Amino acid sequence: MSLLETINEDIKTAMKAKDKETLAILRMLKAALQNDQISKGNDLSEDEELTVLSREMKQRRESLAEFKDAGREDLVDQTEAAIHTVEKYLPQQLSENELKAIIQDAATKVDAKSMKDFGKVMGVVMPLTKGKADGNEVNRLVKEQLNA
Repeated sequence: MSLLETINEDIKTAMKAKDKETLAILRMLKAALQNDQISKGNDLSEDEELTVLSREMKQRRESLAEFKDAGREDLVDQTEAAIHTVEKYLPQQLSENELKAIIQDAATKVDAKSMKDFGKVMGVVMPLTKGKADGNEVNRLVKEQLNA
């Protein structure tokens, strides 16, 4: 069952449960997936679906930070609910320790010694963590590793 089919089933469940918040979030995810599908002109692969979900998650996290800065608690709660719902469809996120281990291996593999090797390390790490870790978190940990 594709991600789009899973979301459609969850939309039906949310409709039956009269869960308007979840329903709105699921419809937003479905629309994002369908928009990408239309622009590509064919069905999305699993990687492409994960890319769409990761992009949606990133947008929600950025919005959450903005809403917290503005003191909009109503929107903070709503955005946190959206993040929680989107997380259900993403693969299990890597822990910080798992990320550090991947980064350590990548730094060893490319013989990284300084910040000049940042791009090389990121080039190895990002394909391994795609959809499983936030890019900003990976970026921060790679910088820590190279500055240590």
